[in-house]
Amino acid sequence: MDLEASNPIKRESWRTVLTLAYQSLGVVYGDLSTSPLYVYKSAFAEDIQHSETNEEIYGVLSFVFWTLTLIPLFKYVFIVLRADDNGEGGTFALYSLLCRHARVSSLPNCQLEDEELSAYKKDHDFQSFDNSVTRSALKSTLEKHKVLHKVLLILALIGACMVIGDGVLTPAISVFSAVSGLELSTSKENHRYIIVPVACIILVILFALQHYGTHRVGFLFAPIVITWLLCISAIGLYNIVIWNPHVYRALSPYYMYKFLKKTQRGGWMSLGGILLCMTEKIRWPVLAIAILAAVVGSQALITGTFSIIKQCSALGCFPRVRIVHTSSKRRGQIYIPEINWILLMLCLAVTIGFRDTKHMGNASGLAVITVMLVTTCLMSLVIMLCWRRSVFLAVAFIFFFGSIEALYFSASLIKFLEGAWVPVVLSFIFMIVMYIWHYGTLKKYEYDVQNKVPINWLLDLSPNLGIVRVRGIGLIQTELVTGIPAIFSHFVTNLPAFHQVLVFLCIKSVPVPHVRSAERFLIGRIGPKEYRMYRCIARYGYRDNHKDEVEFEKDLVCSIAEFIRSEKPEPKTSQENNNADGEENLTVVGSFSSTRGIKFSEDDINKSEITEMSQLQKANSLEKPKKRVRFVVPESPEIDYQGQEELQHLMEARESGMAFILGNSYVRAKSGSSWMKKIVINYGYDFLRRNSRGPTYAISVPHASTLEVGMVYHV
Repeated sequence: MDLEASNPIKRESWRTVLTLAYQSLGVVYGDLSTSPLYVYKSAFAEDIQHSETNEEIYGVLSFVFWTLTLIPLFKYVFIVLRADDNGEGGTFALYSLLCRHARVSSLPNCQLEDEELSAYKKDHDFQSFDNSVTRSALKSTLEKHKVLHKVLLILALIGACMVIGDGVLTPAISVFSAVSGLELSTSKENHRYIIVPVACIILVILFALQHYGTHRVGFLFAPIVITWLLCISAIGLYNIVIWNPHVYRALSPYYMYKFLKKTQRGGWMSLGGILLCMTEKIRWPVLAIAILAAVVGSQALITGTFSIIKQCSALGCFPRVRIVHTSSKRRGQIYIPEINWILLMLCLAVTIGFRDTKHMGNASGLAVITVMLVTTCLMSLVIMLCWRRSVFLAVAFIFFFGSIEALYFSASLIKFLEGAWVPVVLSFIFMIVMYIWHYGTLKKYEYDVQNKVPINWLLDLSPNLGIVRVRGIGLIQTELVTGIPAIFSHFVTNLPAFHQVLVFLCIKSVPVPHVRSAERFLIGRIGPKEYRMYRCIARYGYRDNHKDEVEFEKDLVCSIAEFIRSEKPEPKTSQENNNADGEENLTVVGSFSSTRGIKFSEDDINKSEITEMSQLQKANSLEKPKKRVRFVVPESPEIDYQGQEELQHLMEARESGMAFILGNSYVRAKSGSSWMKKIVINYGYDFLRRNSRGPTYAISVPHASTLEVGMVYHV
């Protein structure tokens, strides 16, 4: 007891691990545990006749056992899970690793400063086991040819789209297979009039529960999975003892050979049904548990769909959607309302349209094996480029597992007209949406780069910019990481007035799952100090949570104040060179929640001051604003007079309020473009842009503080 009381952190850690393990029973393991509901029915769907020796049953069971052993256990548990992206997995996590090691990222706003992130350093510190010429040649080839960049992106998108397709099919087949047990108590005439409505009602309830969050759903479903596992274990043990004690013979791979030799083409086609053992028939008590377990088994794919869409959206490959973080303690537990109801509609359509486990199984099998093939291809590149292992090891990996999966893929593809076309169609639709959004976003950014305002134009306007400077902070949203966006000159030309402090804000995603708060911001100065113009680049990983408007404003202002405090004076020649090149020297600044740096607070009183711990003095307020802004400055280093004056200027501007200037772009294909490009840009991308969410940080911004500036982009 004394040891336990003296180490609360360790006790809490074990408690956290056990809690997450319990939740995972209700989210992850339900998928595997519900496979007995339909794997044998799908495997024997090709009219394979049973012999008296039960060799066909032994053969299917042998395939199930060795398939689960070789692919989920050896491939995923022992190999693929080691290729995590700082704790995150999936096809986009593998793609993210490749982007960082081979510079094949499709993100247009990558910077050298991003490679100084802790997540990057963790990868580059990996010990090099192989520096062969073949590996170097492969890396240079990937980096040199832009076509290969697109191939890798499309490969990752195919894997992501198939996961989404499986997120539609798995709930449908799991619930329908479990509810099909009701046919034992109904006549064939009433079968479809009862089974389909009951399955649809259960699916509606399942998707209606999603807004409660993964942690609550996990706690709710975990007891069901435990009960289901105990139930099927007891039933299996009973059947082995009473009906067939010699079933252990199926563990021999020899029965796989005998099964294929005897059944030939029918056995080969049944492999698509056997494949369902990796995707994740008794009376009323067990039937009820089976239905509940089937509902749980669908949860893993629904959660995975939310996760991968968030990753795609953060990396610019999916239209922006509303992402609700359902847990304040655990990152990654999210709910996406739009996607949730789209999945429900598609699940209902599949259930009502097929009304048959066989066709649903064919469709789900093709989706599963396609994702596995994509993972195998990407993993072989990770072995060489990220792990720096021998090229022979990478070839052996793709040859061994690729051969097994190619066999299953061929068996699933042969059933294209018998249901396997569904994941292909669904993936094609999502693929078109993703690629159009990515293409339009990329072209829009290229237009911004080509039409950005030269720094010399700004320097020629004199310190007052030739316009009236009004009180407050003007926050200009831009996708650019360097230079001045065209929206600035467009605004100034039509309205010759701007705020006393200008901040060009770029919120961008980097190909890592999380960015530490101490590395969140890159801050730089645009023009001379007296211009009071700053560039702020806020970096987020594809699994990071974006803060609300109030917290974000505090982070932003404090990051600029910390930049002013810690800025080192540069030689005049260096400043002139930077201005001429249009590049700024950016400094990494942590958010205000970090332990070091300037702190920030606002109080409802009528005087303004800078609270100092070094040599700063109280500043006299010129007016009586509604709020007092205070910067708590660390003791060192000391701030010179210009720095104090600039901090005071920033404080007064913050007291006067912050205005958000957002660009509202209308993208059109330029004259002379091909008809395909005009369709993609003028109709496809424009439709997606108008029907997608705005930037995450702009959702909670008060409308009274927002100003939209419209521009037409001819790309």
